[in-house]
Amino acid sequence: MTTIALFGAGGSMGMRVVRALKNVPEYRLLSVEPSDAGQARLREAGFAAVSKEEAVKAANVVVMAVPDKLVGQIAAEVVPGLRSGTLVMTLDPAAAHAGILPKRPDISYFVTHPAHPPVFNDEADMEARRDFFGSGKAKQALVCALMQGPESAYARGEALARRIFGPVLRAHRVTVEQMAILEPALSETVAATCLTIIREAMDEAIRRGVPAQAARDFLMGHINIELAIVFNEIDWQFSAGAQKAIEEAKKVLFQPDWKRVFEPASIRESVEKITGVKAA
Repeated sequence: MTTIALFGAGGSMGMRVVRALKNVPEYRLLSVEPSDAGQARLREAGFAAVSKEEAVKAANVVVMAVPDKLVGQIAAEVVPGLRSGTLVMTLDPAAAHAGILPKRPDISYFVTHPAHPPVFNDEADMEARRDFFGSGKAKQALVCALMQGPESAYARGEALARRIFGPVLRAHRVTVEQMAILEPALSETVAATCLTIIREAMDEAIRRGVPAQAARDFLMGHINIELAIVFNEIDWQFSAGAQKAIEEAKKVLFQPDWKRVFEPASIRESVEKITGVKAA
């Protein structure tokens, strides 16, 4: 049996881990949660919080389900007391990429993050189709990285990640550096920003007099077909007029050197802001 010390057990991500593992006999869960509200949520799920010391002493796996800004602080308190060979899993690459996890060569560091259910999917069940976040109904891909440790640690980490974030469509093995390119650079710095601008553009159309439902319906339909075209889901292309509009609008909406957000220095700066710690 694998004994897991789950830090941040009563938070939103921690409760996802609790729900995913509570009926899996090969995993024994030790929930560490300091807040009263979090402990109440654990009790509702049938778990009692344990002390940090008890969890550290017994664990052979540690899962950090805490905000990025707390990972370094908690790891500094926990890692020195772990048994040799323990696997420490973080659910985001920020702390690992920033180099703020404690140096200890006799333990393994494994990093994973869900991709969330894809826009293009084959989900037939309506609940699964509305599972946008990936809360156990819709299939989603994962990215996983072994920061340090033996190859067997990767297998242990991926198996646990599949349990936490299942059902899993695919698990991709990447490096910590590649995961940081995916998040924050690709998914947040670029994609989330562009989508926020799209929402602001819809609101601007409404402000200028377009009926709100008409604007939303028109935009949602066009996003659907435009995504299908851009990502080669259909054998189609933009009209000549649309291509011209895209070419001209890029000059207005984007800086010519916008891809600098993928440069290592830019990613490191973003990670430092996420973790609140100067990267090592």
